[in-house]
Amino acid sequence: MTDPTSSVSHLDLDESKKTFLDANELILNMGPQHPATHGVLRVILRLDGEKVMGLECVIGYLHRGVEKIAEHRTYTMFNPYVDRMDYVAAVSNGLGYCEAVEKLLNIEAPPRANYIRVILTELNRLASHQLWLGTHALDIGAMTPLFYTFRDREEILKIFEKYCGARLTTHAFRIGGCQYETYEGFEKDVKKFLTFVAPKIEEYEELLTTNRIWVERTKNVGTISAKDCIALGVTGPVLRASGVKWDLRKAQPYAVYKQFDFEIPTGQNGDTYDRYLVRMAEMRQSLRIIQQAVDGIPEGPIMAKVSKVMKPPVGEIYHSIEAPKGELGYFIVSDGSTQPYRIRVRPPSFVNLQALDLMCRGQLVADVIAVIGTLDIVLGEVDR
Repeated sequence: MTDPTSSVSHLDLDESKKTFLDANELILNMGPQHPATHGVLRVILRLDGEKVMGLECVIGYLHRGVEKIAEHRTYTMFNPYVDRMDYVAAVSNGLGYCEAVEKLLNIEAPPRANYIRVILTELNRLASHQLWLGTHALDIGAMTPLFYTFRDREEILKIFEKYCGARLTTHAFRIGGCQYETYEGFEKDVKKFLTFVAPKIEEYEELLTTNRIWVERTKNVGTISAKDCIALGVTGPVLRASGVKWDLRKAQPYAVYKQFDFEIPTGQNGDTYDRYLVRMAEMRQSLRIIQQAVDGIPEGPIMAKVSKVMKPPVGEIYHSIEAPKGELGYFIVSDGSTQPYRIRVRPPSFVNLQALDLMCRGQLVADVIAVIGTLDIVLGEVDR
């Protein structure tokens, strides 16, 4: 990955490949204004006709210095900033950060708060996957799924808005638990949504799973092996579609996930089609988790006893959760003051993007669009 201020890439400096008028290879920029890059991502493609010989991602156009900002904010003040990274999954970002600081403070959120956190986080996973499916299908040429998924995602955003007043950048959680108690009718709304959305997932699959064009555009496209995924640090549905049964909700349980019964969907081929199937199965597993959480939500406080002025002891902590796109981790260093000495975010979109070159080599230009979509990146999280 390259500095966006640089106008020259190592891809176009390979003198042995260059000829003048009788050129066999072409260097082509895709982005940063291309709609299918899902943000301001510039992809420098090296092409032999329609075949991709290699590519390089140029990032940084959306860099806002979030980690540096953290050094000049208190732990509480920095909390809303994490929503702006993966803004499609702001609830997950907040959960990871709050739990990391809680671990540093050696406190634990009350059981009721953890149940509320799980419900909202899994709703957010559903919303994230629905947005991914709609936009990914649109990239490949299917318009109807976009209308279906956005229609159904709206019901989740309505629940978020009723709960905390925000739809996208929610700032739903606080260090020590939840600031807001569930509104009257919260459980009823969530159960109503579960009943509503379950058959809708079947509709998505009816549109795509056996669709001849969809299968042609996704099967054996962007294949990556389990070995390569692990070597590159790829996590989330991309890793699981390659056959690796790794999900932090099971492997390193946090919140109250160990109390719920759910499966970890995996694929076999590690291609774009398998990643689609894995995410569809994950949506159904999220419904299972939410149903169990709503049925078993306990009474009690929603906030632990936390000092208004937070001064964690000197030390460092790393905590990660299973965000919709993969492992989202926070490394926090405390110097004993009210502000973190250092915060480093391990974002799944950024790490997974490393695999794009390997996944696209030998594919056609049109397949690059499909592979970027199947990675499900958000540039706010890549650049930060």
